[in-house]
Amino acid sequence: MSNGPLAGSGESICPAAQPNSIVVNDHLLRRLGARVGDSIEVATGYDPQTRTYSGQRRLGITGRVSFIYGAADQSSAAVRRETLDDMESGARRDRASLFMIRVRKGADPDRVRDWIEGYIPTVSAISIATAIAQVDERLSYFRQLAFILGAVSLGVGFLLVTTLVTVSVNERLGEIVVMRAIGVAKSHIVFQIVVEGIVIMVLGTLAGLGLGLVTARYLNSILASFPGLPAAIDFFLFEPRSAWTALGLLTGAGILAGVYPSWRGASMPIAMTLREEAVG
Repeated sequence: MSNGPLAGSGESICPAAQPNSIVVNDHLLRRLGARVGDSIEVATGYDPQTRTYSGQRRLGITGRVSFIYGAADQSSAAVRRETLDDMESGARRDRASLFMIRVRKGADPDRVRDWIEGYIPTVSAISIATAIAQVDERLSYFRQLAFILGAVSLGVGFLLVTTLVTVSVNERLGEIVVMRAIGVAKSHIVFQIVVEGIVIMVLGTLAGLGLGLVTARYLNSILASFPGLPAAIDFFLFEPRSAWTALGLLTGAGILAGVYPSWRGASMPIAMTLREEAVG
């Protein structure tokens, strides 16, 4: 078996520490029909004019590697830089289009980037923090849209729960007035009705959260199946902090939704309301 020389970086279970070792991802391992511990013949050069390999070198597969930015259907492997240089000695060297550099702990990535661009003017360098900032800037429009949709959903939920609690209070006016007549405190009645509004809102929140997680997982599987995308990418991530924030906002909305109808029902004149309920 043979495969073109590849180099890269990833999270390997068993790194290519020896000069004649190579680590491959699961997709390439399946395509080769090999296992960890096997040896493979790797081409050391390629002549595009004659479409032939200029040489071969036997490398031992010492582990599996997972490339964060590799696509799910991409065959990838990694060797030591010294091994790659030795394999390309005497052959035409291909120019690299991308290098990923890991700075030492405590170093300033921006200073390293500036040094690279100053030392090699033809090279463009970008740090992961800068790349993430650029992505966040492009995603800001989606966040604004999500904020608008969330605010509208919160308002609709508030109005819906307010309507449900108001209807419930109107149907139970006789019960509420009787409780007031036998000496039940107004605050106790308001508290009971507010708790009902909170329960309705919390149950709706949990149901909506479950439906949202299922929908997000389904949409994420569809988007992640597009060709050329990294296998480790996720378009939807569950953030507990956001979930707790949403639960807090909805609980507050449930409290506000139950306060006015409950206070209005508990403040009705006892004698007149009892007479109206009895006549009705």
